[in-house]
Amino acid sequence: MTEEEAKAWLKSELHVSRETMALLDRYVALLLEEMAVQNLIAESTRDHVWARHIVDSAQLLPLANDAPDGAWIDLGSGAGLPAIVVAALSPRPLLMIESRRKRIDFLARVVGELNLPHAEIFGGRVESAEVAPAAVISARAYAPLTRLLSSAHHLSSDRTIWVLPKGRNAENELETARPTWQGVFHVERSVTDPDSAIIIARSVMPKSKKGRG
Repeated sequence: MTEEEAKAWLKSELHVSRETMALLDRYVALLLEEMAVQNLIAESTRDHVWARHIVDSAQLLPLANDAPDGAWIDLGSGAGLPAIVVAALSPRPLLMIESRRKRIDFLARVVGELNLPHAEIFGGRVESAEVAPAAVISARAYAPLTRLLSSAHHLSSDRTIWVLPKGRNAENELETARPTWQGVFHVERSVTDPDSAIIIARSVMPKSKKGRG
């Protein structure tokens, strides 16, 4: 997917308005500007930001269309991917969880400059966050699936939809998690890379030790 194809996808598939495209364009500019200060995205993706990062994040929204009311919680938000993209495209309350000070400062700057009042930041570890159960939980390059579910399960309910980009390791991570976690899991192919995938999960619960025996 080229950069022009990525922008065309946003307009055709998500009906992104001119104003919102301008907002995303400003975010891309802030992201690339901050790269002089800290390593937010891989240098090799600098010339492919719209395809590799913006559309890669935006494609999660339709996968959570039937989520209940409530917040979207993004784990280990880092550069704001997918969180800032989701906040730009959706009015749903959004909470970013990030523990690194420089990342937190960057996210706060972006939220302010893009005027995203429905987006908030929790500065700390995922395990220490105490909030109402999320409607949606996302995580991009945060942790392997088993560890991810363990660290964030307290943020979920049986109605939470988990949307988890996992690249080319999705199937392997899912198989590794199955002995200790149960729920309704399926895998969606990424629109930006046919070899990459997104794990979608609902009704996620740890399996009891008795059940594992």
